[in-house]
Amino acid sequence: MRVVQEATWSAARWALGAGGPVDQYLASRKRVILSALRGHILEIGPGEGASLRHLPPGVRWTGVEPDPVSRASALREARRVGIEAMVLDGRAEALPVGDRSVDAVVSTLVLCSVDDLGEALREVRRVLRPGGRFVFIEHVGAPHGTRLRGFQERLAPWWLGVTGECRMARDTEAAIREAGFGQVEVERFSMGPGVIPVSPGICGVAMA
Repeated sequence: MRVVQEATWSAARWALGAGGPVDQYLASRKRVILSALRGHILEIGPGEGASLRHLPPGVRWTGVEPDPVSRASALREARRVGIEAMVLDGRAEALPVGDRSVDAVVSTLVLCSVDDLGEALREVRRVLRPGGRFVFIEHVGAPHGTRLRGFQERLAPWWLGVTGECRMARDTEAAIREAGFGQVEVERFSMGPGVIPVSPGICGVAMA
């Protein structure tokens, strides 16, 4: 199983990396939600920095990433696109930055993999300044009672075993709506064949 997980992680790095197929598929949505951000931006689990090229010039970016290989790659990508950047070792459930210290938090295909989604969202609210934005693109569980949801739930244990962390049937949209943000706007869309197996996507903004 470990060999399978390592192979899956290598494939995910290629697919999710800058210019990879997932980044290309989501590029138009990333441009819309990221290009409006200003000031100090914190990104949860940025991986190798695939979202950096969609940020506007002049922002200051901090990534919180537990994987050392990805941290180094994200810094290289930041230098390539000319973004002032710092990458910290950490987890979404314990963000290593101060209260009300950032203007925006970004999450792209990350919340499926955090151990404690509720705590991660509480951390997002903690670090956002008043009026700050939490912008997200995530794959989520299909509506309860649908055939797709049933298929997801049957496939989920196998998928979690293969990936080691991705929970394809997680109710991420509901968790965001219930996390105490002042306003939440969500667009649902299809992730497309070959992106994330049998998962709808959401894209949106939650205001602090």
